[in-house]
Amino acid sequence: MFKKLAALALLLMSACSDGDSSALPSWVREAGSVVDPGTYGEATSNNLGLQNGDRTYVLSLATRFAEEVPTMVNFGFDSATLDQEARAILRQQAIWINQFPEVRFKVYGHTDAVGSNAYNKSLGLRRARAVVAYLTTQGVERNRLEAVVSLGKSQPLVVTQGRERKNRRTVTEVTGFVDNHPNILDGKYAAVVYREYVSSAVPTASISGLSISGDSGG
Repeated sequence: MFKKLAALALLLMSACSDGDSSALPSWVREAGSVVDPGTYGEATSNNLGLQNGDRTYVLSLATRFAEEVPTMVNFGFDSATLDQEARAILRQQAIWINQFPEVRFKVYGHTDAVGSNAYNKSLGLRRARAVVAYLTTQGVERNRLEAVVSLGKSQPLVVTQGRERKNRRTVTEVTGFVDNHPNILDGKYAAVVYREYVSSAVPTASISGLSISGDSGG
């Protein structure tokens, strides 16, 4: 019996010295260590960060949006037409956007390197406007969407002078809150988050994609 107790004591001391509490029996470990995967306290830390300004509401929502839905749709060469894949992605975006009526979004238009700068800036803007128009058919209020920024061919994902579908894209991003929205005026951002748990957005019936043609660009 004495030998067994001595062996157990050596095991406990070894585990403590190595910093590996998982080797300890559950009755001598720190309370909660068995069930906590290492994320305990993150919710409190996030709330404190939002309240003291270390984390902003807009940045928090922008990160969530980028993590939870696809933010980018692609286009055919010299086209601002939304294909079936693009419309499916935009319906996912609309479901998320409709859950947060306080939030504003901006759609950035991009092209590949084929064509002049002027033409491609126009083409990028047409693509951004096509996305905005489709999102409004899915129930998103037009005053929450902005499509005035066209980056043309200045920010390629793939560096090439030729045709590249990945560069022919729009990107949707969170940019701020709707001015004077009642859910934001009183500072109760928790109400925005809480609503997500008690209701969910219902996507409206989809319609055929928009067709906006171009002449000569990527």
